[in-house]
Amino acid sequence: MSETEREVRDCAQRAQDAAAGLAPLSRAIKDEALLAMAEALVTEAESIVAANGEDVERARAAGESEAMIDRLSLSVERVGAVADAVRDIADLPDPVGEVVRGGSLPNGLELRQVRVPLGVVGIIYEGRPNVTADAAALCLKSGNAALLRGSSSAYSSNRRIVEVLRGALQKTGLPADAVQLVPGSGRDSAQALMRARGLVDVLIPRGGASLIQAVVTESTVPVIETGEGNCHVYVDSSADVEMALEITVNAKTQRCSTCNTAETLLVHAAAADRFLPRVLGALRDLGVTVHGDERVRGYDDAVVEATEADWSTEYLSADLAVKVVDSLDDAVAHIRRYSTKHTEAIVTDSQSAARRFVSLVDAAAVMVNASTRFTDGGEFGFGAEIGISTQKLHARGPMGLPEMTSTKYVVTGEGHLR
Repeated sequence: MSETEREVRDCAQRAQDAAAGLAPLSRAIKDEALLAMAEALVTEAESIVAANGEDVERARAAGESEAMIDRLSLSVERVGAVADAVRDIADLPDPVGEVVRGGSLPNGLELRQVRVPLGVVGIIYEGRPNVTADAAALCLKSGNAALLRGSSSAYSSNRRIVEVLRGALQKTGLPADAVQLVPGSGRDSAQALMRARGLVDVLIPRGGASLIQAVVTESTVPVIETGEGNCHVYVDSSADVEMALEITVNAKTQRCSTCNTAETLLVHAAAADRFLPRVLGALRDLGVTVHGDERVRGYDDAVVEATEADWSTEYLSADLAVKVVDSLDDAVAHIRRYSTKHTEAIVTDSQSAARRFVSLVDAAAVMVNASTRFTDGGEFGFGAEIGISTQKLHARGPMGLPEMTSTKYVVTGEGHLR
C-alpha cells in the first residue's frame, strides 16, 4: 500500500466514525451547524478569495481558457452566494427518519421503511470550488460524512474552504471529520478513494464525460453515475412552430456548457419546410454552428456536414447537430442509439404523440413542450442537488436530499416468533 493510499484510507476511516455520530442527529442540530458554516464562509471570504487567487494564477500561467478561469474564480460576492446556498439547504426538510411506507402485517408485526443516511459519501469533481461547500452542506443535512476530491486546478481554494467549514463544525460541537478534503492532488489520491471499498459507501462523480467514465470503470466503491447529457429536442409533425422555435433556442443557447443543454435537434419531415428555415436562421444569428444531415444542409448553406461522431457528441458549446426524421418512431430510434439517458424533449400538439414519446423514450427526464434546461434540482423544487443521475439504480434525475439517503426496515413485535 502506497503512502497516498494509506492516507486516503485513514481519512475514510475518520469519516466513518464521523458518519456514525451524524446519523442520529436532529434537524435542529444539523441546521445550526449549516448556519454556522454559512456564517464562517462570509467571515473568511477574503482568505478564501486569496487562496483562490493562487489557483487562478496557476490557471493563467498554464494557458487555460477564460471560460475555465471564470468557472474557477471566486470573489467576495461569489463566496457570499455560496454561503446563501448553504443557508437555503438549512431551510430544506430533513429526509432522515422519513417513513417511506409502513403498516401492520397480518401477524401483528409493525413494519416501517425509514430513510437513513448513506454513510460516507465520496465526491470527485472538477473545476468550480463552490461545489466544495455545496456538497459538504448537502451531505451534512442528509446525515452523511463527505470526502471531497476536487480537481488539482482548485486545490488551494478547496483546501481553504474545507478548513473554514471544519472550523465551523468544531464550534458547534460536531465532528470536524464530517467534512474532509481527500489528501493529495494527483491522480493517485483519486484512485485510492475509488478503491476504498468498505470504508466509502458511495462515490458520486461530477464533471465531464472522461471523469465520469474513469470513476465508473475504475472504482470498486459503488458509483452513482451523473452528468453527461447528449440531450435531444424532437419537433413533431404537429408542433406549433413558434413554440418549437422558442424551446429549441432556449434549450441550446440559454447556457451552452450545462449537461441539460440540447445537443441534437430532430425535426419531423412534415414540419421541416415550416420550421427549419426559421430555426436555422435564429441559431445562426445567435452564433450557433449547425452540424446537419443532407436534408438539413439543403435549407441553409451555412450548415456544416454532420459526421457520425456529431450524433453522439456532448458539445457543451455553441454547436448543435440537426437531423430530419420521417416519423416519431425514427426519432425515438435515433434517441435510443445516441442518448445518454439524461433529458429528452418532444414539441407537439398531439396528445397521442406525446404519450407515445414518453412511453418509448428511456431517460431520467422527458419533457413535453418544455425546454431540456428544466432538468435541475432547483427548477424541480428540490432546493438543491448533488448532481443529475443518469443511471437507474437508487436515484435517477436530479439528486436532492432524499436521494442522499438509503432506507432500512424497522420491525416491531410483541415477542413474535416465526
